[in-house]
Amino acid sequence: MLRKKWLTLQAASLALVMSIVGCSSSGADKVEDAKTAAEDNSPVTIQYWHSHADAQIETLNYMIAEFQKKYPNITVEPVFQGAYTDLHKKLQAAVAAKEVPAVTNVEVSVLPNFADGGVFADLSPYIKRDAVDMNDFSKGMLQAYSYNNKQYGFPLIVSTSVMVYNKTMLDQLGTKPPQTWAEIDEFNKKVTQKDNGKTTRYAFSVPGWDTWYYDPWVSNGGGAILSQDHKATLLDQPDSLKWIQNFRKWMQEGSMHMGYGKGASDTMRQMFLEGKVAMVQHSSAIIKTYLENAKFEVGVSFIPGDKERKSHIGGAGIVIMDGAPAKQKEAAWKFVKFMTGAENNIKWAQGTGYLPTHKSVLNTEEGKKYFEKLPQYKAVFDNFDNVVGRPQHPAYPEFSKKYMEVVGKMILENADPVPLMKDAVKDMNAIIKDSQ
Repeated sequence: MLRKKWLTLQAASLALVMSIVGCSSSGADKVEDAKTAAEDNSPVTIQYWHSHADAQIETLNYMIAEFQKKYPNITVEPVFQGAYTDLHKKLQAAVAAKEVPAVTNVEVSVLPNFADGGVFADLSPYIKRDAVDMNDFSKGMLQAYSYNNKQYGFPLIVSTSVMVYNKTMLDQLGTKPPQTWAEIDEFNKKVTQKDNGKTTRYAFSVPGWDTWYYDPWVSNGGGAILSQDHKATLLDQPDSLKWIQNFRKWMQEGSMHMGYGKGASDTMRQMFLEGKVAMVQHSSAIIKTYLENAKFEVGVSFIPGDKERKSHIGGAGIVIMDGAPAKQKEAAWKFVKFMTGAENNIKWAQGTGYLPTHKSVLNTEEGKKYFEKLPQYKAVFDNFDNVVGRPQHPAYPEFSKKYMEVVGKMILENADPVPLMKDAVKDMNAIIKDSQ
């Protein structure tokens, strides 16, 4: 069903692209339109479709007000479109109706779907024209919003998964969070508590409800989700199975907890706050919540690695819709550049709880105050370029559900995940083939 929806999106996007080509006659005309728009300072209104939570609205409104001080001829109308999935559905409908907003959020994992359909504007010409310093962005964060060698967006609402730990407890036990897989077994022995064979305190917990959390464990163990040519999944290969084999071993030992299904996130969070789990893998966007609610000192560590040590980007970027009129696209570009610029990066991060995306801000006075107030974020920025994009494939949102189901059966039914994964790979490869 989901595959059909995306095919519908691509068909609608193609119709839109053909319509644009038919109206503008040539690429030269589009270039001329863009040039004219860049020189036009007459009033223009653009819509910004977004999924910002209530806690972020105050900062968003502040940023829009500051932008409009700088560009008084541009009026930005923010339009909340619900959660990411709701926003994406509305974007599909807008593309089909040829009534698109000028600028929008897009969740990182679905960018290839829209980019593949020609829905987003390639920002490369704007970047070159305005000499944007691309080296100042975190390399991985920036690459997450590029596809087929084109830059379609910039990181805006950025998080990554980290290990949040009970520092008070670990200090008392004389141990620290594991940095490598080789250290995990010893960490488990020191931290896990049992009563009559039943675990009363888990060493750590990894969420089972979203592949975002365990995708980096695949590559950190030397495996890969996709082949280099992106024509098949490699999740049934020995190196790509190490993570799930270890997960099952640690779960059977009673050292590792995994949650799956409705309410699992709240349950894991509460177990951590009650001292029933010493360390949890969770979004960096939740760090503030733990700091505000824990009755102990909270620490943060980057997720452990084996062959490599990476964590994946979560959240959303900001992109320009290619179907918007040239004048609106120019205004949208100014808004994108303002929202993601280094000069506003710390203010945005502090107000939203998400991560700064520029290297240059880390050693500014504003950046130093940020880290003084929130030293827990240092674990992320010590590994700044190891925060990388998610697997990029138009069919990823669909085929990833297949191996999430394998994890679910391992958690809920204590099933051996290896044969299940090998069976699931057949379905995943069929989905990938159908999307080509």
